[in-house]
Amino acid sequence: MAALDPGFWRDKRVLLTGHTGFKGSWAAIWLARLGADVTGLALAPDQTPSLFDLAGVEALTTSLIVDLRDAAAVEAALAGRSFDLVLHMAAQPIVRTAIADPVATFASNVMGTVHLLQALRAQTTLRAVLAVTSDKVYANTEQGRAFAEGDRLGGKDPYSASKAATEIVAASFAQSYFAPAGVTLATARGGNVIGGGDFSRDRIVADIVRAAAAGEPVVLRHPQATRPWQHVLDCVAGYLIYLQALASDPATPRALNFGTRPGGEAVTVGALASLGVEALGAQPWRHEPDPRSLEAGALAIDASLAKRVLAFESRLEAPAAVAQTMDWYRRQASGEDALALCRAQIAAYEGGA
Repeated sequence: MAALDPGFWRDKRVLLTGHTGFKGSWAAIWLARLGADVTGLALAPDQTPSLFDLAGVEALTTSLIVDLRDAAAVEAALAGRSFDLVLHMAAQPIVRTAIADPVATFASNVMGTVHLLQALRAQTTLRAVLAVTSDKVYANTEQGRAFAEGDRLGGKDPYSASKAATEIVAASFAQSYFAPAGVTLATARGGNVIGGGDFSRDRIVADIVRAAAAGEPVVLRHPQATRPWQHVLDCVAGYLIYLQALASDPATPRALNFGTRPGGEAVTVGALASLGVEALGAQPWRHEPDPRSLEAGALAIDASLAKRVLAFESRLEAPAAVAQTMDWYRRQASGEDALALCRAQIAAYEGGA
């Protein structure tokens, strides 16, 4: 299986957008561990507590608090700074939030990407840009088939549509500006991610942890829905290995899926919640249907291309991913340092554990 190369990352100047979020904080911690010079660009954390604050991620980066919806602010923040690589993770990531406020979601996810890419055109040392979108970029007709990179894009809800639109934005900037300048621009379509340190609303693991702490059952809207669950370590490792390849091999595909291991068993929301509840000794979950929901019932992506071209596949199956996630929350709640917990899990992952 492909591995991260510390020699590649050492002293690389990396712009990481979304470094104040859950996945972004893990990425910042890992990049700093690899010896990269990380500049983060994002809004301030939107929840309390946040992994960004608990793990002291600001101290590991040059942290720029900037709204990607403000084109002038993005351009000003990047002026006079040079980067070798960009990992663009900043986004409004919650489906139900997007349904409640589609305008802000499109502004963040689509125009935020436009503003960033436009500002990056001034970079003279840039080698590769990876924009993270979603497994939800595909036109999902609920046929139960795993989507591959060549399938039609679409989106029946605002979040999915915003991410599909982001794919088109990235492809247009790649062909019009970045490829002629010798810069590789690609997209990564990641699955549903779980892991320690996620405190967002309307995210399954965070909701389970909050319900357990309150002594209440977690409420599920769609317990029979299936998702391509992936531990945050698998997700971030895939993105970083992909970015390595994009900077080193011009033949690397310009879009890749990252999700469960090819051929892995589909896991329902209810089954994942049961694993989490059992790990925490919490009350059984409760089902409260949402008849107005636009969320897909079945969603699966085919991650076999990443395995073929990167020699990368997810390592942690759902039970192990949930166990590792809940272990992080239990230990952090008992007083252990969040940054130390993240670093220990990263080190174990690097060592093949």
